[in-house]
Amino acid sequence: MLTTSKLALLAPIAAIALLSGDILAPGNMIVRDVLGTGLALADDDDDDDGGNDGNRGSRGSGRSGSYGAGAGWSGGKSLFPFREFLPRRTAPRRSRTAAPAAPIRAPDEIVGLGFSSTELGGLAAAGFELLERNTMASFNAEVIKLRIPQGLTLEAARQQARALAPQAVIDFNHYFRPEQHPDAPCVASDCLARDVIGWPSAQTWPGTCAAGVRIGLVDTAINPDHIAFEARNVEIVRLVDEDLPESGRQHGTAVAALLVGSATSRTPGLIPGGKLIAVDAFHRAGRQDDRSAAFDLARALDLLAGRQVQVINLSLAGPPNLLLEQAVKKAGERGIIMVAAAGNDGPRAEPVYPAAYEEVIAVTATDRRKRPYRRAGRGEHIDFAAPGVAVWTAASVSGARPKTGTSFAAPFVTAAVAMMKASEADLAPELLRDKLTGHAEDLGEPGKDPVFGWGLLNARAICKTKS
Repeated sequence: MLTTSKLALLAPIAAIALLSGDILAPGNMIVRDVLGTGLALADDDDDDDGGNDGNRGSRGSGRSGSYGAGAGWSGGKSLFPFREFLPRRTAPRRSRTAAPAAPIRAPDEIVGLGFSSTELGGLAAAGFELLERNTMASFNAEVIKLRIPQGLTLEAARQQARALAPQAVIDFNHYFRPEQHPDAPCVASDCLARDVIGWPSAQTWPGTCAAGVRIGLVDTAINPDHIAFEARNVEIVRLVDEDLPESGRQHGTAVAALLVGSATSRTPGLIPGGKLIAVDAFHRAGRQDDRSAAFDLARALDLLAGRQVQVINLSLAGPPNLLLEQAVKKAGERGIIMVAAAGNDGPRAEPVYPAAYEEVIAVTATDRRKRPYRRAGRGEHIDFAAPGVAVWTAASVSGARPKTGTSFAAPFVTAAVAMMKASEADLAPELLRDKLTGHAEDLGEPGKDPVFGWGLLNARAICKTKS
């Protein structure tokens, strides 16, 4: 029991604690929140965002008001014997409000293709409003966007529309978003991740490998004035309604520069002499929320097919969508190769689209040590791995910075496909996949696996001149 004299000695310490809110524990550790429900020790959770595949730091027991080991205890003995004399918090702690989840589809729209005039008339009579119709000349189809009748849920409206137009392909107007995560720092003085896979410099490519390369890109807005595009080899087509706010330029600029950035800039592209046709199919719907609807993605694929591109980079992801699936199939039937990001929702997440469609090459990300990016999606649909952690490329306004995410792994495979097609124009998509597979560096389990697919892209053998 504490005597009166001992309490007198402790009083100044308690007073200092009450005024400052801090107490020095042994080892000079500052302990905060003295007046809370318990003493919360300094947080040592090492949440490394560098993309390494190690375990994230964990918060031990007793870090948040617990009176067990770790909360001011050592060997079962309290480090703060005067705790019982300090006042307790009577008001409950405020719970941290979680940010609302981003919507995955338009709230009152359905989309589709293959409607007959009679079916459209029946839909109009049932209260569906025609918002937009667009002829996809390259795919010989017309896509339709409809607003659902008032009083119907989206699911009920989709079911009713399918009943009224049984031959059409109808789905929600799902949203798709760029696939990137907060930038990771460079782990070496040279951020050119391409060195990991032996990507040759612009000076070492055989001439036939860079001739006539024409790449399609569907992404966010791009800064055309960035020095990375001084060769003016990027054509930008904005597809969405001009009345909608322009999407951010960070993602699109970074991906475009990674593909065709000038060889003399700080961000040399994988194919500096290539021609890029970039379709801006995104708009900004809220703070940092760049999105593209399935209706616009289908139109973007049609536009690029009409421009005779041979490969399309899709560093974006979203849920399965029947309209997008049909557009992907039609592009595949024309021999166009599509490359997409595997997604950054984590190894236990459901597959994302368009990467998970059979016609699309799904690309996951690795770091410089050839370890899987810890947030990359996994599954049997994964085809190849490529560098995607701290990839050096253009910043949105000027200069450069490292970028992380499967968005920045996909362009490596896109560039490889473009080079192979440039050197062998008649190479069929299935043979091209076989060649990529044969040259990939097998990582993880032998053969194809859910983490690396067929393995890490090997750029040393992607371009061969004809003998």
